[in-house]
Order: sequence, then C-alpha cells, then structure tokens
Amino acid sequence: METKRFILLDIDYVTENGRPVVRLFGKERGDNKGRSIIALDRHFRPYIYVIPMGNIEDCIKQINTLDVDEIRIVQKKDITQEKEMLEVILFHPQDVPKLRDKIWNLSEVKEIREHDIPFYRRYLIDNALFPMGEIVVSGKTKTQKAGPGISSTDENLCIFNMEGKPEPVDGGIPDLKVMSFDIEVRNPKGMPSADKDEIIMISLASNFGLESVLSTKSSSFDYVETLESEKEMIKRFIKIVNTECPDLILGYNSDNFDFPYINDRAKKLGVPMNIGMDGSGIKFLRRGFTSAAVVRGRLHIDLYPIMRRHLTLDRYTLERVYKELFGEEKEDVEGDEIWKYWDSNGEKLEELFAYSMDDAIAAYKVGDKMLPINRELTRIVGQPFFDITRMASGQMVEWLLTRKAYEYGEVIPNKPSQSEYSRRRGFKYVGGYVKEPVKGLHENILSFDFKSLYPSIIISKNISPDTLVKNEEAEEFHTAPEVPHKFRKEPIGFVPSVIGNLLKERAKIKDIMKKTDDPMEKKILNVQQQALKTLANSMYGLYGFARFRWYSGECADAVTAWGRDYIKKTMKKAEKFGFKAIYADTDGFYATYTGNVEDDV
Repeated sequence: METKRFILLDIDYVTENGRPVVRLFGKERGDNKGRSIIALDRHFRPYIYVIPMGNIEDCIKQINTLDVDEIRIVQKKDITQEKEMLEVILFHPQDVPKLRDKIWNLSEVKEIREHDIPFYRRYLIDNALFPMGEIVVSGKTKTQKAGPGISSTDENLCIFNMEGKPEPVDGGIPDLKVMSFDIEVRNPKGMPSADKDEIIMISLASNFGLESVLSTKSSSFDYVETLESEKEMIKRFIKIVNTECPDLILGYNSDNFDFPYINDRAKKLGVPMNIGMDGSGIKFLRRGFTSAAVVRGRLHIDLYPIMRRHLTLDRYTLERVYKELFGEEKEDVEGDEIWKYWDSNGEKLEELFAYSMDDAIAAYKVGDKMLPINRELTRIVGQPFFDITRMASGQMVEWLLTRKAYEYGEVIPNKPSQSEYSRRRGFKYVGGYVKEPVKGLHENILSFDFKSLYPSIIISKNISPDTLVKNEEAEEFHTAPEVPHKFRKEPIGFVPSVIGNLLKERAKIKDIMKKTDDPMEKKILNVQQQALKTLANSMYGLYGFARFRWYSGECADAVTAWGRDYIKKTMKKAEKFGFKAIYADTDGFYATYTGNVEDDV
C-alpha cells in the first residue's frame, strides 16, 4: 500500500461501469513535489435523508420498492428536535433527481432533506477536506496512464487508485504555479466574431519566469514569439499549458470572452483544446446568466467577477481596476482601434505588442493582490477555489453553514418552495436606524462606530432559528426591544455558535498580528482576518433573505431592533459627555463636541 501527499486543487466525478468515481486533482508533495496527480475514489456514494410520516419500518418497506442501494436509520438534529430518520444511499448521483420525487410522494414519507447537495460538494463536506489544502491518500499507483475520464498520456501525471478515506493534513500555504493570459483579436467590423475574426496575439505572464506574446507577426521585443499561422499560435498556447502545468490560469473576463473565443477558433481550425490535467478540453458551465470556463485539474480564475465583488467602481475595465489597486496607468489601446494598430505595422504594431504584454502582466498582478483573500475563503468555507471566486458572499455563508451542520449532526433545511418563498417575501421588518444629517458646516467632528454590531448582537442575544421562543415556554430568554421576539439564553444557537467561532478566530489572528514583526506573516494574517470578517458580516443579512436555508424573518427583525436600540442609547449617552449627533446610519454616527458635559456624568 502506497501513500501520496498532495495539494487538493480541484474535484469532480465521472462514471465507470455505472458507478461514480470521485477524481481529486492535485500537485504532489514530498519526493515527487510538483508532479500532477489524479486520485480516484470508487467508494463514495450519494445519499439523501428521509423523515418518516409515522412508523419507520413501514417507511423503509416502501422505499425498498424503489431501486436504492442501502437504507440506514440515523439520529439527526432538525432545528430544535432530535429525530430518527433514514439515510437512503443511492447507486449514482443521477439517481437523486430521478428518485427524489418518487420517494417524496410515498405515503409513509413526510419529507426528504439534502437532496440538492452536489455530489462533489458532499464528498468534501463528509470527508472534512478543504481545497487548496494538503491531503494524504492510501492506495496504489496505476501503471497505465488511462483511467476513468482520463485521456492524458503525460509522463508527469500520476493516476492513483485510492483505498480508504482521504485524510486532511496541515501543510501551510501552498506554493502554486500561476499563469495569466489574454488574447487580442483583429475585428475591423466592430464586436469580434469567432466565425470570421482571427486571434492575432496571445499574451502570457507568470510567477515561474514566463512572459511572452504569441503572434503571427514579428517584433523587436524579445518577449514576442512568432508563429506561422493562427492555428500554430493556438497549438503553441496549448503546448505551453501542458508543458508548464500551471495550477492557476488567470484571465480578465475570460469566462465570457477569452476562453470561449479561443475555444471557438480552435474548433474552426481543427485544433483540440486539450489543456485539462486529464487531457480534456474546456467545459462551459451555466451560472445564472453567464457561463464559467472549466479546465479540469487547472484552476481557471476569472478576475472580473472578483473585482466586482470586492471593489466599488464606476467601471470595471482592467485599466480602471489596475489604477485603483496600484495607482498607476497601464498601456491602453481602444478595442475598436486594435485592428488598425495591427494592420499599420511599424511603431503602432509595437505599441500593440506592448499593450498585449501589459494586459497579461496586469492581470497577473491583480490576481496576485486579490486571490489570497479568496484562498482564505476557500480554506474557511471548504468549497473549491473555482467556485469560491464566482460565489456571492451569501452563497459562501450558506455553504459554510452546510459544512458546520454536518459537523454538528444537524440536517440542513430545504430551500423554500415557491409558495413559502412568496410568504417570506411578504414578511416586512424595519431596518437599521438612520438619522438624517443636520444641515450646516460642522467642526470638531468625531466618528463613533460599533465593532461588528450585527454579528455581536446575534452572538450576545443568541439569535437563531433554533433558539426562537414560539409556543413553548423557556426559563430564561432575551426579549427584543420594540418587537415581540424572544430567544433562549441556553443552549447556544447554531448560527451564533458559527459566527462566534469566526470572530474568536479573527480576534486571535489580530492579536498575533500585533505581536509579529515579520512583514510577510503580518500580510498573510491580515488576509486571514479579512476573510473571517467578510463571512461574519454577511450572516446577518441572510436571515431576511427569502431563499436562505436558515431564513428567519423574526431573527432579522430582532437583530435590527436591538441595533436601533443600541445606537439610540449610545447617542443619548454621548450627549451627556458633550457630543451632539449630527448623522447616524445603522452601526455608527458622527457627532460634534459641544463641550456641554452634564453634571451627573
């Protein structure tokens, strides 16, 4: 039996003989450090939870009339109640949508849960695995390179058959190979069309010494590599990816432009875009109104949605983002002018080469600055880096809570039906307190700001769906001001416990930051505390979000009520010390110092 230790980069599953095979993509550590690995796990099965209507044995008999693999009786906590329910194990992930409604419609079935957890996410959660972290697996290396869904014959690739469960290990921050790319297109008739407009340049930048512009025209710049045709240029790009094996491939709007365009041109020219670690091509997944380009085993990260999430700007061009982050102008050529620079040759062509190279370098630098916090969010939330960079903060919180629910033995709530969603939308509650600005010119202005106001209220008042007092009596409870909601003081609720642990971890990190003199350690710790803050501050708003699994209008109502109460009382107390509030909004206020201190202070 061999063991392999590697950085977990990506995960998916394929089908072999009608059964799912989980594929873990990574970079080996130890003696083979840097070699690519695909570890195959044939033992994990999909499952759902079934809550019986009455007699559990009658429920089992009914379910056994369907094509299921196994049924186990388990104890799980459902909000406030311990319940005996069934874990129904299926043969294949595709059986879940096929059998879900059939099971739910059985007369002895009251409800089913966790039927909408994607198989690869379920694997990560159940095995306590965190992408971008290190894991150890046991098993045997395949002597032949072929495997389920694997067409690659790369000698630098290890195919490993797993036995037993993967084990997470503490390996610190991974040292990964990162490459950015950008394409330029000759488009004399406006918006580029892959049917007729050729790619004229592919620029590349990296952290492993590669800086190059591939093109069909020559240049005086050393970084320009000239190819005979567009077809040869695309083939050269593919060869570079497969030879250098970057772990991360960065682009800017590459989900919607660069990768779809280069993929369409490659098809037109008869070039297989086999740049995945397993020898596969680019796959495009629908995500809302857009698509995401997947390169199996190599993490493709589009920086554009990350910038929209982290920065508030008038526009999100690469030039605008670069200036915001670094305070510098970068080379710029208007999109509708590119073909003119290309056709003109001479000095204009050289400017275009410089612009193309600068695009790739700028994308790399933006990624280098912004990806660490996303890596930390991946470490905390425990979902793939590819997914995290395309998630809203609310989605991250929901997946964090899903993972924590599994750890705590909780069964997660279902997403709302359409009727329940409409009911939730109809629930209205008052938001944070706002005091309109006092008009005029003010001096001696001070700012008063609550530290993590809403997260602190949730923790201190134990505000959670599972602590909300409804029909039954509680010995001790917190009563919200202005609104009729009460919350048990004991035990600690599910959501407050998760937020509390996030804030404790953040406080611990900030304390270490104060003590360290190492600039690099301080930088890393700062990224970690920012990631924790992002998640903690996102949780309150989700209580009132109608599609949130742990939605509670009462919780949202109570949090803002306590928030209004605290800020009003603080403003009133500040007046006794000579501070007159001139503006307030949600979790802080501005005041001028009048000097009129009350005698009884």
